[in-house]
Amino acid sequence: MRDKSHMDQIERWAEYVKTHDDWKLKLKDFINAQFEIANRFYKELEKTPEGREKIRLLRENKVKRAVSQTDKKSMASVLKKKSK
Repeated sequence: MRDKSHMDQIERWAEYVKTHDDWKLKLKDFINAQFEIANRFYKELEKTPEGREKIRLLRENKVKRAVSQTDKKSMASVLKKKSK
């Protein structure tokens, strides 16, 4: 369980969302900026052979995690059906 300050922050955020209609616009700018920074980083990284290899490994790991998550969901679905 996370500490009380974490729950306090969640409550403050929920209150902010309820009282500010523009919260999506503010968050959108932040998220877009994060994507721009990541894209710049990957463009620089792919300029070297070592960087291209690291990107390849990251992509492989992402696919493995996605497959693993799919497997877990499928297994949960099968177990749920069997228990009925």
